[in-house]
Amino acid sequence: MTIGYQTYGTGPHKVIALHGWFGDHTTFDPCWDALSPDAFTYVFPAYRGYGLSRRLTGAYTVEEIATDVIALADALGYAKFSLIGHSMGGKAIQRVLADAPDRVTKMVAVTPVPASGVPFDDATLGQFRAAVNNPVVRRGIVGFSVGNRPLSAVWIDRIAGVPALPGTPEAFAGYLESWARGDFSDKIKGKTLPVKVIVGEHDGALTPDLMKATYLAHYPNATLDVMSNTGHYPMNETPVALASSIEAFLRG
Repeated sequence: MTIGYQTYGTGPHKVIALHGWFGDHTTFDPCWDALSPDAFTYVFPAYRGYGLSRRLTGAYTVEEIATDVIALADALGYAKFSLIGHSMGGKAIQRVLADAPDRVTKMVAVTPVPASGVPFDDATLGQFRAAVNNPVVRRGIVGFSVGNRPLSAVWIDRIAGVPALPGTPEAFAGYLESWARGDFSDKIKGKTLPVKVIVGEHDGALTPDLMKATYLAHYPNATLDVMSNTGHYPMNETPVALASSIEAFLRG
């Protein structure tokens, strides 16, 4: 059994791209027109309870995501691969690294959650928990994450899973506890692989300062790119710029 996934490209450099809490296997679709299918093979999985894996139940943890991604790489015959992770997926790619350090070539963390989780206070964590069943709260979270700019309300609703979540409520609730609170930073500190961290200038929570205190402190070969004109969802807000930044790093 493997989790569901879609692929793009047939190139020699294998890349597995992991989605965020408000995402699924289609998260990076807006970037496809700017990706290089002859140089890279991109694999876009969906976690248990989400998208193409919606029928699969599980523990709904970052650790389980990593186990499933490694099993998928095995099934595809990928001895080595690079990783891209958005938001919650940014934490998940680090768990893959912790569990299979000799197989990961490079990592791109896009507006990512650190390995140490997010320092939510109780009230904020309560709001995120309420988002599971409250579309108004989900809209507010997405709006804040893109700087509360006057962006399309239709797009905000689509990202926020209004009216329908991208995954089952059980999966959505379970992954929250894992990405927000779990801490395995001791297992990845000092890893020397090349890492690129991309954050949006308008992201209200996952800021450059947080990245400097986590990713850039944990990985000696990490670099930070603050992307203009975007918040937490550069694959939607600035897809060509994001794809160009990712591939420039992967080719380097």
